[in-house]
Amino acid sequence: MANERYDEIAATMRAMVAARGVGKTICPSEVARAVAPEAWRELMPEVREVARTLARVGEVVVTQRGVVLGPDWEWRGAVRIGPPR
Repeated sequence: MANERYDEIAATMRAMVAARGVGKTICPSEVARAVAPEAWRELMPEVREVARTLARVGEVVVTQRGVVLGPDWEWRGAVRIGPPR
């Protein structure tokens, strides 16, 4: 992943999580759509990897059905991204 793209995704993710507020989450597709409205589907793997990286350093949590997922676990299905708890 190019550093420029990573930085853009990470900054967008941080801003969206902060704007949504405590106790609320965002969908990774919201980040992808904000960064690349016309090609958001292709961006989804990168968005999920950025979420992993930010989760590893404690900037966000990734959840599924309200359960916090480990950043190194295999994620399947829909996940949500929120502020650290």
